[in-house]
Order: sequence, then C-alpha cells, then structure tokens
Amino acid sequence: MQNKNKTDQRKLKEFIRVDHAGERGAVKIYEGQLLALNTVVKDENLKKIIEEMKVHEKEHCEFFEEEIKKRNIQPTKLLPLWDLLGIGLGFGSTIIGKKAAMLCTASVEEVIDKHYLDQINQLGPDEAELKKKIKKFRDDELHHKDIAYEKGATKKGLYSLMDKIIKTGSKIAINISEKI
Repeated sequence: MQNKNKTDQRKLKEFIRVDHAGERGAVKIYEGQLLALNTVVKDENLKKIIEEMKVHEKEHCEFFEEEIKKRNIQPTKLLPLWDLLGIGLGFGSTIIGKKAAMLCTASVEEVIDKHYLDQINQLGPDEAELKKKIKKFRDDELHHKDIAYEKGATKKGLYSLMDKIIKTGSKIAINISEKI
C-alpha cells in the first residue's frame, strides 16, 4: 500500500521525464515560431510576445534539466523527434498567421494546465519543493494561454480542427514521454 506522505517514485520519474520533454518542446515551438518570424513573416509585435514567453519556457526547461541530472532520471529517448516536431509546429503555425500561432500556444497550454494540475494532486509532502515549482510553472503557462487569447487565438472555423490536432498530439507526446 502506498504511503500518502510519500510520492510514488515510479510516477515521480515519469513526471520529471515528461515535464523535461514538454518544457523543451515548448522552447522548440517558440524557436520554430521565431524562425518563421525572422525569415518569412515580419511581425515585430508577435516576435516580442513570443520571445517573452520563451524566456519562461527556458527557465522551466533548465529546472527540469537539473532535476533529470540530480535524480539520475533517463530523459525520453524521443527528444530528437519532439525537437523536430516542436520546431515544425511552431514554424508551420506562424506561417499560417498570427491567430494560428497564438492558437498553438493556447492549445498546448490548455493541455499542460490539466497535466500539471494532475501532477500537483499526486505529489506528496515529500516533494514540496517540486510541487511548488510545478505550481509556479503552471501559473506561467496559464498566463501564456491568456496572452494567446488576448492576441488573437481563436477556435472558430478551421481553427477548431487545428486546436484538436495540437491537443491530441500534445497528449500523445505526454503519454509516450512518460514511459519511453
């Protein structure tokens, strides 16, 4: 029987592995968006917004990089694939336009909100510091989602299909990264 005060170590490893992959993926999405903004699409306001959100994602990623090392956890073996897909998603959504770029952020953040909340609810008192960090990161992600909607994200028309595709892809990546 699992002790209520002690976090399941198998779950903990999954949390850190998937959070590391997810935060790195977020950085890659923003890198893809910035690549499009620096080469094809010229929108200095959107570029500034994305650069600011990327700063948070880098902070989150660096934290989980340290956790992976400190706790001797194997990162997901699919990092190179997630990197490519993240850059592609960021670049592609930005080429479509500002609404699509912002929907990309909103859709991913809506999945991450539920994902982080689930983790927060499963972490025991023995992982108070990790829980505190994940709560802070979740707040950052919710802020990014709010910014995305303020700046034009929409689920109207074909954007609803894009939202479903991004959310489904994010959930699949989470499930795979927890295990592999």
